[in-house]
Amino acid sequence: MLSNSFRSVKTGEVQVDAAELVIRAERAWIDGAFRPAEVVVRGGVIADVGVPHGAPCGAIDVPEDAVLLPGLVDSHVHVNEPGRTEWEGFRSATLAAAAGGVTTLVDMPLNSIPPTTTTDALAIKRAAAAASAYVDIGFWGGAVPENLGALGPVHDAGVYGFKSFLAPSGVDEFGHLDRDQLDRAMAEVAAIGSRLIVHAEDPDLLSGDGSLGRGYAAFLASRPPASEEAAIDAVIAAARRHGARAHILHLSDARALPAIAAAKADGVDLTVETCPHYLTITAEEIPDGASEFKCCPPIREAGNQDLLWQGILDGTIDAIVSDHSPSTVDLKRSGNGDFGLAWGGIAGLQVGLSAVWTEARRRGIPLETLVRLFTTGPARVAGLTDVGEIVVGAPAHLAVFGLDDTLRIEARALQHRNPISAYDGKVLTGRVRRTWLRGQSVYDASEGGAGEAPWLRRPPAGRLLSRGTA
Repeated sequence: MLSNSFRSVKTGEVQVDAAELVIRAERAWIDGAFRPAEVVVRGGVIADVGVPHGAPCGAIDVPEDAVLLPGLVDSHVHVNEPGRTEWEGFRSATLAAAAGGVTTLVDMPLNSIPPTTTTDALAIKRAAAAASAYVDIGFWGGAVPENLGALGPVHDAGVYGFKSFLAPSGVDEFGHLDRDQLDRAMAEVAAIGSRLIVHAEDPDLLSGDGSLGRGYAAFLASRPPASEEAAIDAVIAAARRHGARAHILHLSDARALPAIAAAKADGVDLTVETCPHYLTITAEEIPDGASEFKCCPPIREAGNQDLLWQGILDGTIDAIVSDHSPSTVDLKRSGNGDFGLAWGGIAGLQVGLSAVWTEARRRGIPLETLVRLFTTGPARVAGLTDVGEIVVGAPAHLAVFGLDDTLRIEARALQHRNPISAYDGKVLTGRVRRTWLRGQSVYDASEGGAGEAPWLRRPPAGRLLSRGTA
């Protein structure tokens, strides 16, 4: 709610006492709508949000062609450090996040080595992140066959929930759960008050293990919609049976949306996410050998994409997150672009909002529809508190987004460690211009010129989060 409580007026000018930062915007995302606001930050926290009056000395004015957003939340990021830091690491991932307006991310328990399935592995992961966090980082645990019955200590150590696969994960050290193990995991997370987040594909309905050739159609056929639907039905049934909190990761098959909506209406504690690549890229446009587009579940056809957007509009989909899952160029190009042999994963952490806004705008969908899906939606998925909103008492995580800016994507210019991305060469509309973390500038697009940009030379200001903190 807007207030004027921070104001003291003298000789017709607004005085802001002891404020570290004042940001004024004609369009700031406040209480679920864009409205004029002046945000005052003290000690890294939003101290007040008021209606703009006058011009406080030293205030930052957001240009009229841009909006002030809460820092975005991405609850699905594979950082891969330690163990596969050549794929991505905490420094490169969090710099990319900052450049994309993301101020809070939650790291997946794979593809790091060791995977985050024990308290010791979590401690190793946190130690690797501590010196290189340019934004705030939380951590998911993993539920694998070997640690079922022992999730409690990992939960107590502060993870936000447990990821599981119902089909092979792609890495040997993170095994998938069969149906009985899914049921055990769901019962266990219900008992300890956690949540199970699930890569939902049924392995019995997948095919094409090994070479599939350079044509995308064979890969798409190898992972049919029925696989997602069967696995999602199993997750819903187990969550209902045990009264557990469950989340469907990276939904690509829109035909599963009615079952998800029905389960929610029936009281199942269920959420679902989708990803920018499913909302902005279609199977029909993927060239032969372009294995940078490979991900699991796969990017599907245009008609399916239309139905995913309907799930955005009707509120069935709770969050849009990157599923940033990079690897080295060599792995993405394995087999000379063979879709069966290449590593599956999309590198898109830095460009998600721009990509989705470009497509939404083409469809006549306003930015107001998207904001919650990039902020409070992912925060709710993970159980994060005090992030994703511009509200008094919250950390001053903020981003300026230029709605009409042209953004040409060059993979080599992104902050991601490896210069390969499904978005390479795309011209997008909308760009993050600036990002603050607890009132400190962590990204500024205007800081260019020769050499390394000044924002890249600042020390990391991110914090490591545990369940119950923000």
